Amino acid sequence: MTAPTPTTDPTPPAARGIPSGVRAVLRNRLALAAMAVLAAMALAGLFAPLVAPHDPNAQDLLARLRPPAWLDGGAPGHLLGTDQLGRDLLSRLVYGARVSLLVGLSAALLAGVIGAVVGLVSGFLGGWPDRVLMRLADIQLAFPSILLALAIVGFVGSGLWTVILVLGGTGWVAYARVVRSEVLSLRTRDFVTEARAIGAGDLAIMRRHLLPNVMAPLATIGTLQVAAAIVAEASLSYLGLGVPKEIVTWGAMLSDGQLYLGTSWWIAVFPGLALMCTALAINVTGDVLRDVADPKAYRR
Repeated sequence: MTAPTPTTDPTPPAARGIPSGVRAVLRNRLALAAMAVLAAMALAGLFAPLVAPHDPNAQDLLARLRPPAWLDGGAPGHLLGTDQLGRDLLSRLVYGARVSLLVGLSAALLAGVIGAVVGLVSGFLGGWPDRVLMRLADIQLAFPSILLALAIVGFVGSGLWTVILVLGGTGWVAYARVVRSEVLSLRTRDFVTEARAIGAGDLAIMRRHLLPNVMAPLATIGTLQVAAAIVAEASLSYLGLGVPKEIVTWGAMLSDGQLYLGTSWWIAVFPGLALMCTALAINVTGDVLRDVADPKAYRR
């Protein structure tokens, strides 16, 4: 009788203590590249005064519409060229990253708080609170989010914090629906029944037992909503209804450059690329967070 062959673990010994989801992420070059791009954007925005080579609003009409430094006619001091007022594009991109990330993170956080509360109450209590809250969500979904944001900003007025409040107040539905579906499956679990049996109230159960169990999907949705909020802010700024003109945003840069696409393409192309790369990096990072939260996704 032959002895059974012992199973071998192909994972290197140094990595065996790392969760499988994290190991898979470290092997995913696309995920690492996305997180590197996102980290670079965040650091550039955070340390914009140190990174930007020029004042983003400083005008030099003698150097207007200069191409990037590596093209013929480019100015050595302006790596990505200048716009129609002679402002340095690289500096404006760096400062625009600060505004875009601030709006995206703040709006996603506000929407997440509202959506988590609505989803917890709706899914746990059920009955008429569930019907009322979900009908409100259906009503909001009946309106395109960007159209609703345009209407509110046009009525209230533009401003940085106004945009954040509007985007946060109109983006809670996705959080609420996901949290509600999770709570509906969790409220019948044994730990909820036991907590109720020892006298825990509804608020304590939702805060101590249900909320920690929905944080993983909340984080995933929140990451994706950051990208959506950044694109929405750029759309509002492009239409002139976002933050004030003196604050540099990628959407305003796109609006400024649309008239010069045929002659000075760099004015619109570089902020468009920055917006696209940031949104793509955030979406890929959201997929990574989802996979880390659910390691079974890596099993083949």
